[in-house]
Amino acid sequence: MKKLVLLFSAAVMAVSVSAQTVTESKTFDNFYIGVNGGVSSKTTGVSWMHHLNPNAGLRIGRWFTPVFGLAADGTAYFNTKGWTACSTGTAVNYTNISLLGTVNLSNWFGGYPGEPRNFEVVALYGFGWGHGYGHENNVYAKALKNNDQVTSKAAIDFVFNLGAKKAWQFYIEPSMNWAVAGTLALSGDDQTQYNINRSAVQLNAGFIYKFGNSNGTHNFTVHELDQTLIDRLNAEINDLRGKLNAKDSDIDALKRRLADLQRQLDECLKRPVEVKKDATATNLQPTVLFRQGSSTIDPAQYAPIELIASYMKNHPEAKVHVKGYASPEGPADLNQKLSVDRANVVMNALIKKYKIAADRLSAEGCGVTDKLFEQIEFNRVATFNDTTK
Repeated sequence: MKKLVLLFSAAVMAVSVSAQTVTESKTFDNFYIGVNGGVSSKTTGVSWMHHLNPNAGLRIGRWFTPVFGLAADGTAYFNTKGWTACSTGTAVNYTNISLLGTVNLSNWFGGYPGEPRNFEVVALYGFGWGHGYGHENNVYAKALKNNDQVTSKAAIDFVFNLGAKKAWQFYIEPSMNWAVAGTLALSGDDQTQYNINRSAVQLNAGFIYKFGNSNGTHNFTVHELDQTLIDRLNAEINDLRGKLNAKDSDIDALKRRLADLQRQLDECLKRPVEVKKDATATNLQPTVLFRQGSSTIDPAQYAPIELIASYMKNHPEAKVHVKGYASPEGPADLNQKLSVDRANVVMNALIKKYKIAADRLSAEGCGVTDKLFEQIEFNRVATFNDTTK
């Protein structure tokens, strides 16, 4: 059973691969019809050369892919006393109609090259219904008359594809045929089984004609590749890969620059920064630094605020004006608001945390400046001016 499952799986994969390479097959494409004839003989209990029974048949089928198909096969066996020493008294002593699965082994193992090969090997297997005929003139005829059986057939076709369009085939077909169920004439054996004593060997030859398809041929065709389109797509892919690599390099450079700026900012946030004195006011040395886009006071920046608070407590008459600044990146209106928020948050910290009277403090947002420090990242500050008169 395991071998049958593996064989079926392999067949499904082969059919799938084939279906991906050939052009679409429409409903009435890849049909064929054929005739055949030959001789058969019981496998056991007879002399083959002296007990041959002639037959003739008709086959109609369709290939669904270059690998897999189905065929209906009908065969008539003529009465010439081939299997027994007496006649059944009828022109035809037996008929068999089968439904056969077909597998093109050449295309399965070798792939479909775009048109049939000159020579191919095809396997056939399936089940059918056999019916016997006879007159009431002898024992054998009575036993064979109206004797019905379930049959099974296994065959190998050696196929030659003919003509420029390969619309015709000539094939030679050796096969084994079993009566697997039903009462066997004369013996009375009615068991369901594959038994060589209930089989016949057969050798036939035949011709097949394959009808024309919607693709203009009598066979499957494969998709033709547009090399110009393939080359263009490959070029686009390579171009996109190049752009992606360039973007990766830019991203790496930006990451390195960002890491460097973050390191510098972290170092600066750890210590107060001195600023130059304004000509019109007394600048106090402590300065509060802010992160980019933020008006939140970092814990390390409370140290300069505490210095201002100590200064104001030691000088009760002193009044301080807080100025907020922003670096020049970004929209001007956003930077103006950010500078106001920075000034206000520092002033509120002096009032609430260090208990400085509100009437001794004032705040102003000065917007963007790049004059306080040489490096842009140090322009995100709040400074203090003693405005005592």
